[in-house]
Amino acid sequence: MAKTIFGFVLLVITTFTVLLGCCSATVHKVGGSDGWTAKEDDTWTDRPEYHVGDSLIFEYDRNLSDVTQVSGGLEYEFCDSSFPKAVYNTGHDVVTLKEPGSYYFITSNHTQCTSGQKLDVLVTHDPSSPIPPPSPSKILPSGNIYKVGDSKRWSVYDSEFYYQWSKEKQFHVGDSLLFEYNNKVNDVFEISGDLEFLYCDPISPVAVHKTGHDLVKLTEPGIHYFISSEPGHCEAGLKLQVVVGPTANVPKLSPLERLTRWLDSFMFNHH
Repeated sequence: MAKTIFGFVLLVITTFTVLLGCCSATVHKVGGSDGWTAKEDDTWTDRPEYHVGDSLIFEYDRNLSDVTQVSGGLEYEFCDSSFPKAVYNTGHDVVTLKEPGSYYFITSNHTQCTSGQKLDVLVTHDPSSPIPPPSPSKILPSGNIYKVGDSKRWSVYDSEFYYQWSKEKQFHVGDSLLFEYNNKVNDVFEISGDLEFLYCDPISPVAVHKTGHDLVKLTEPGIHYFISSEPGHCEAGLKLQVVVGPTANVPKLSPLERLTRWLDSFMFNHH
C-alpha cells in the first residue's frame, strides 16, 4: 500500500511523497493552504525540485479561474492564453509531469495572471530512479548522426556558419545531432520557438545539455531550435535551427532489433 509522507515547503507548496515499491513520485499542492490564487509578491520562487512522474494539484474557485498550460516563456511572461497546450477547469486538477523540460501554467483570467497567478516548473529525471526504456512501439529507427559544425564543432565561429551548415542537410525523425564543445565555457539549450531563437532568449528551455558531448535525438517532425546560453555567444551566431522531416524510409526491424539499436544509442549518449 502506498505510504503518504507529508511535508511543508515554506509558505508556497505543500509536498506529499508517495512511495510505490522501489520508486517514488511526489505530489505538490500548488500554493499550499492558499491554493491556486494570485500572489502579490513572488512567493512561487522557493520550490522543491520537480521530477518526471511528480504531479501538481491545483485547487481554486472554478467560477473565477482555471489552469491554462501554455507552451513557452513569452506566453507565460505576458499572460497570453490565446493558444493553450491544455486547459483545466474542474477546481481540483491533478497534472502529472510526464516528460522532462519546462512547464508553464497561467490562469486565463488576465487580471489574476498579471497579479501573479502563474507557475513555471523545470522537470528533470529523478537521479535516484532508473530511466525506463521506451516501449518497442516508441523506439525510433536508428538514423544518421550529424556532428554539429563538423570540424568547427559547437563554438563561436561565424554569424551565418550554422545556418549554412543546417541548410545543406536533410534531417529526419530518428536522426541525431552530436554537439561537441568545451563545457566550461559553453552549453546547448533547446528552446521552443521563433521569438526565443531570434532574440537568443534562454529563459524557457525545452532541454538543457551541458556535458560537452551531447547526443540529441530528433524525435518529432518540425523545426527544432538550439542556442548557447553563454552571454554573447548566441548573438555572435552560436545558434542552430533544423527542419526535421518524417522518418526516412528504412527497413522494418523486429522489436528485438529496435530495442538493441535503442540500447546502443543510450550507451553512446551515456558513455
